[in-house]
Amino acid sequence: MPETGQLDYLGTDSPESALPGRRLSELAEQAVRCTDDCCGASSMVAEGDTDRPAAVTHPDLAALVAVQLRSGDGPIPAALRSGEPVDAADLLRDERWPAYRAVALDAGVRSSVTIPFRRSGLTVTLSLYSFRPGTLEDVPHGPARALGDLAASCLVRDRSYRAALTELDQLGAALRSRPVVDQACGMVMHVLGCDAEAAFDVLRRISQGTNRKLADVAAAVVDRRGRGLERELVSLSD
Repeated sequence: MPETGQLDYLGTDSPESALPGRRLSELAEQAVRCTDDCCGASSMVAEGDTDRPAAVTHPDLAALVAVQLRSGDGPIPAALRSGEPVDAADLLRDERWPAYRAVALDAGVRSSVTIPFRRSGLTVTLSLYSFRPGTLEDVPHGPARALGDLAASCLVRDRSYRAALTELDQLGAALRSRPVVDQACGMVMHVLGCDAEAAFDVLRRISQGTNRKLADVAAAVVDRRGRGLERELVSLSD
């Protein structure tokens, strides 16, 4: 598959591709296809102290990612710390990361390279593996880098899109609840003889004190037409 086709495939918009796991799977799969002497790949996204979704092209590689996340030692943690590619040209002779080396060699992996891609507080790592030593040195400068750059940009865009949808849902809920909140404020104003600002403050304090949504408190006031709430409203208005 030509490189442009790989980039187009990775950037395709769909409900599934918007999920981090799907983006990471596409990145790992396409990176393997465009890299000579590569036996598999893994990819991961890190954002602060939150969960770190990961994808692998072969089940055996999941153990290589897991041992690094458990121990905090290995090419992935090193790449996350430095922001630079981490190359392990021959794990049989490399003395770094003993736990990672043991798992890798047990799976037949002799070399690996991990490339980090940082974007807007988010870091994507792409790790490529080979059964042969010294075969992945040029990977950080090849098509896998272009794929990683695109995947990181897509993940940032997906995050912004999800945040926008959440904000839109919140705004929609606020707009839908506005009429009932206004009605409840009117009833509170009538009971307490206060202005609109003080009435809203009373509803807000009820919401905070009972750990209920403001819209739910307002709906309860409207449903009861304010009856039975006089004493509570008066005490809250003091």
